Parts: sequence; C-alpha cells; structure tokens
Amino acid sequence: MSADIRKISVYLEETLTEMGVPLERPIRKVAAVAVIANPFAGRYVEDLAPMIDMGEELGDLLARKCLEALGATEPTIESYGKACLVGEDGELEHAAALLHPTLGKPVRAAIGGGAALIPSSKKRGGPGRPFDIPLGHKDAAYVRSHFDGMEVWLNDSPRAGEIMVAVAVTDSGRPLARVGGLEASEIEGKDGLR
Repeated sequence: MSADIRKISVYLEETLTEMGVPLERPIRKVAAVAVIANPFAGRYVEDLAPMIDMGEELGDLLARKCLEALGATEPTIESYGKACLVGEDGELEHAAALLHPTLGKPVRAAIGGGAALIPSSKKRGGPGRPFDIPLGHKDAAYVRSHFDGMEVWLNDSPRAGEIMVAVAVTDSGRPLARVGGLEASEIEGKDGLR
C-alpha cells in the first residue's frame, strides 16, 4: 500500500424504525474511513499521480472493509458514495486526485458492479470536523429513494498534514421513501441514469 495509513475506522448504522413505523427489514449503511498522511501537505505539487495511485488502493481496501462490516455479498449492495476531508495543509485537488480518477473501479469490482457515477464530496477541515458522504443508487442515478448521505467524523482527524478518505455503501434506500421518481425495480441499467 502506497498510502501511509494512520488509522481505519468503520461505521455501521442500522435503522429499524422510522417515525414509529417498523421497517420490513433493517436499513443498513456502512462507511469505512482511512486517515492517511498527505504527501503533498504544505506545498504545491503539479503532478498528483502518486495520489491517484493511492486512490485505487484505498478504493479496494475501503470497499472490502464495508462489505466485511455488513457481512454482505456483492448483489446485496444498492447504493454507494465517497468523500474526503483534507487537513488544513492540503488542498481540495488532493481530495480530487484520491477520489476521481481511480478509486471507483475497485469499489465497483468489490460490490459487483455499478453503472452510475459514485456521488462524492470533498472539503477542508480539522480534527473532529464532520463530513458527509453522499449516497446514490449504484446502477441508476435517477432512483430518488436512494438519494441519501452518511455523516462521519473522528475526534482526532484529520490533522493538518492528513486526509480522511471514506467509502460508504448501503443495502437499501432511505426508510419509508415516498417522493416518487424512478423505482429501483424499473432500472434499465443502460446509461447509469435510468
């Protein structure tokens, strides 16, 4: 692993009821977060290729951690997302290098596919700062029932020269979703949208 990882945290959330209504089955979300040293902290570097390579390795590691926490097999995953929180000595482009060029492919491989773009977010902040991992259906971006998010934070991360990299997956959409739109059962799976 080319990333210098200080710690990994895994968050599992299970929702059993919503507004007093018992759910048919628990809705489960999991996020895996790696806290890594930022090799370019405090300085401008034109070539971010080393971070792009780290993104691929981290995508694989974090997706596997998510599946392990859920005790899930690939076909049970319905939505996904990714996010970074960059410490104050880094820049948002460092997060973009980790998240965009290569992180998605190993996530899709681990969960058994995914035609839709993986929703993402990036921000800068210090230790204890919460950040959101946006979630969307893995095969069709227009499935509104799966527009969701998961908030994560670590009390000691990221330090100024660190980056928190997160991947999240779920086994369903929001509880009691009822705002219309494309249903998961109607997915055509042709373009990642519908």
